[in-house]
Amino acid sequence: MRILLAIVLTLAAAWAGYWFVGSAALRSGVAAWFDARQADGWRAEYSDLSVQGFPSRFDTTISDVALADPVSGLGWEAPFFQLLTLSYTPNHVIAMWPNEQTLHTPRQSYALTNQDMRASLVVAPSTALAPRRITLTAEGVALIPEDGSGAISAQTLRVAAERVEDTGNIADARYRLGLAASDIAPPAPLLAQLDASSALPRVIQALAADIIVDFDVPWDRRAIKEARPQPTRIAVQSADLQWGAMALAASGVLTVDLGGRPDGTLTVTARNWRQMLGTAVGAGVITPDMAQTAEQALSIMSAMGDDPKSLDVPLRFAGGRIWIGPLPIAPAPVLRLR
Repeated sequence: MRILLAIVLTLAAAWAGYWFVGSAALRSGVAAWFDARQADGWRAEYSDLSVQGFPSRFDTTISDVALADPVSGLGWEAPFFQLLTLSYTPNHVIAMWPNEQTLHTPRQSYALTNQDMRASLVVAPSTALAPRRITLTAEGVALIPEDGSGAISAQTLRVAAERVEDTGNIADARYRLGLAASDIAPPAPLLAQLDASSALPRVIQALAADIIVDFDVPWDRRAIKEARPQPTRIAVQSADLQWGAMALAASGVLTVDLGGRPDGTLTVTARNWRQMLGTAVGAGVITPDMAQTAEQALSIMSAMGDDPKSLDVPLRFAGGRIWIGPLPIAPAPVLRLR
């Protein structure tokens, strides 16, 4: 009995030692990360840093945290931020955000509110901290601009990313991205601009996407310290939007050059496409003249199918523009991460 008690006490003491050493190392590592960002010219501040959860957890709380990248002009502030992990699986982290945060961009600042917002992150067990998979969930989330131009909100939001395990050379830089959102309410001024006749519902019922992206280098802690990985290939497995009577689906593959210009084709399936053209004009994406020309061409294409309200359109990305056949309809987006 004494031997068993001695073994138990020895193991308990060893585990307590591990926890206190680990918590001190974690606290030191987080503080060093903030110091390194300050040395890089960032705004990186907090009022308090604590690690609790003995004996089975490392629960890190950073109070009054503020981060701002001088290069991108992006910043974030929150009254607290928490990183929670079990002490025996330190590479699996749960992140918890407060109900109110502030996001800063070069154009303006936004209040980010939510009823519940958390993420699960699993990283490779190495000093590079390369993420293997991450899942973010949010309920009752809203993004409110400080200029009062109108909030965008969603009842539910799910974002996921997972590194694709592969035997090819690109394996460490290929990621599968997923998005699902429901009851998305666009800003009221934008909705009025898009839909002068008030024919559209106030909320977009559903938005979902499944995309595989190849980057030039893997995502790890160097992505923040040095440079962001840039996309080189985007495979849209599926992307779907349901907004009232309008439904939109897209799939296809794009390659991205060093300047961020996409090249390739996305096949778009649209239901009630004439209403979509009107919405695009209201949003300023295309001009009324472009819409008239496009409508003539699309009418011919839709007449070839079974339903004149639906059509399949190949959107070609080339030369910095988006094309339907020989007709350029809009500038192509520049796909560069800052």
